[in-house]
Amino acid sequence: MGLLWSLIIGAVIGAIAGAITGKGNSMGWIANIIAGLVGSWLGQALLGSWGPSLAGMALVPSIIGAIILVLIVSFFLGRSK
Repeated sequence: MGLLWSLIIGAVIGAIAGAITGKGNSMGWIANIIAGLVGSWLGQALLGSWGPSLAGMALVPSIIGAIILVLIVSFFLGRSK
């Protein structure tokens, strides 16, 4: 059950990051989950585990990390959306 909860929270974090950056229309649910989980790891590695937490992910650093990840990936893929 913990894995399912992590995937759901990862998808929400990825969707929030896509909406903030404006790149969310071109991402699917799998990309949102990946962006949320990897962005969560990246954000917590760079910023630490502060703020509210769900499913073992600190939300504020996770969202910031996912935004950074989405921007970097979209820069290298060169998508205009």
